[in-house]
Amino acid sequence: MTLPAFPWTAALAALDPPVDIGREEARREAAEELLRSGYHQEPLVDRLWRHFTQLLGDLLDSTTGGPGSGLWALFLIVAIIVLLAALLVWSLRRMSRGRRAEDEAIFDGRERTAAEHRTEAERLAAAGSWAEAIRERLRAIARDLEERAIVSPMPGRTAAELAADAGRALPDHAAELGAAARLFDDVTYGEAPGTAEGYASLAELDRRLAAARVSLRADA
Repeated sequence: MTLPAFPWTAALAALDPPVDIGREEARREAAEELLRSGYHQEPLVDRLWRHFTQLLGDLLDSTTGGPGSGLWALFLIVAIIVLLAALLVWSLRRMSRGRRAEDEAIFDGRERTAAEHRTEAERLAAAGSWAEAIRERLRAIARDLEERAIVSPMPGRTAAELAADAGRALPDHAAELGAAARLFDDVTYGEAPGTAEGYASLAELDRRLAAARVSLRADA
């Protein structure tokens, strides 16, 4: 007895059996597909990320091979991870330096006279807030030098720049100004604890610089 032929039986007979092309063949075909014009507009970051993940996949596959190849693959994976971590740390430090460069200015944006900075510094010193008192005392020094036209006002001036500018105008105090700038940076950015001795050194420098004004006028 012959079974009737249905249209769909011929269609099924014409289909090729499924073929297991394997991982390498699949990657080759995927690479060829990616080379087509439709993928040419792929963003560079996406393309690099795809190549990177493919590389990691290849290395992970290699770990299932012989002992030697697996060891080298693991070594390369660890090296890549370490390199990426180093790049991340470098990027974060670079951004931190950029933010710090913006924050290194002596003044915090509040316009105060030298006398007002001195008053605030003394108040903080009396409360035992030595780091804050040191910062305010150096601001008093900087503002006083600007008010007396010993240095020109400069927005964003750092403590080191103040020491350099004032040191050229008052060479006899250049070393003390440099030490004061380092102390300001230490308690502000280096997280060093302020001390009564440190504050006293800045207060004394403030008084010395005030006396230098008389000397400069007398020499004129």
